[in-house]
Amino acid sequence: MNIDFEKMSGLVPAIIQDKRTLKVLMLGFMNEEAYRKTVDTGKVTFYSRSRKCLWTKGETSGNFLNVVEIKNDCDNDTLLIKVNPDGPVCHTGADTCWGEDNTANPLMFLSSLQDFIEKRHEEMPEGSYTTSLFKDGINRMAQKVGEEALEAVIEAVNGTDERLIYEASDLFYHLIVLLTEKGLRIEDVAEELRTRHEPGWHKH
Repeated sequence: MNIDFEKMSGLVPAIIQDKRTLKVLMLGFMNEEAYRKTVDTGKVTFYSRSRKCLWTKGETSGNFLNVVEIKNDCDNDTLLIKVNPDGPVCHTGADTCWGEDNTANPLMFLSSLQDFIEKRHEEMPEGSYTTSLFKDGINRMAQKVGEEALEAVIEAVNGTDERLIYEASDLFYHLIVLLTEKGLRIEDVAEELRTRHEPGWHKH
């Protein structure tokens, strides 16, 4: 990776982002030595401008920033580091240095779930229920969506909220499998709903 450490007298900003929640956790600075140590150890290490030395985030608190991915920006002078944090990031005890809650929006999991299902579609591992659906073909997948939709309706009318959530989850899963088979994404459905929410939208 070509990083321009000279533009800011040997330092580059490092933006730290939670890989799972996508929240920006903090901003620190790295020199080349800190960057190399981060890559070698898999734990984010910064250069302290006040103490004039390296410091690995979490070496005192135990709240390490475990590196998942490092990206350079278009000018090669700012790093985006995606991490899995071991705990709160800010020295105040807050989740982030901006005092924000670092809880993932559960809706984001639907995209991750489809990523997983797409991997199943590519690899087709034996013994996987998802693999069996793909092998059974689109008619069976569509049938399962219908069956799960009916079960969700039954629970909504005569069941409990807990069972409704259970059956609705089955419905979402089978719908995502069907979308994957058709080369579509759950985001395509979300985009359609967003478009319908715009002023002036008319049903086809």
